[in-house]
Amino acid sequence: MHRTQIILEDWQYQALRARAEREGHSISELVREILRTALAQPPHKPGRLREIEGIAEDPAAYGRNHDRFLYGDAAKR
Repeated sequence: MHRTQIILEDWQYQALRARAEREGHSISELVREILRTALAQPPHKPGRLREIEGIAEDPAAYGRNHDRFLYGDAAKR
């Protein structure tokens, strides 16, 4: 293990402390658990672009209606 220091905002520290007390852990244990969970998940693609992933495979999708895929049916107006 490595020892490190981080600077937290007051609300972050208070939330960590309250949760650690509630779960019967130290703040260090809780931070390690949160990091372990967050780092185990694969990185996600940002924003709405994930919704149009694979759009080229849709024979009904054309460049002229890209706004519909990005912003929904309200973009037609």
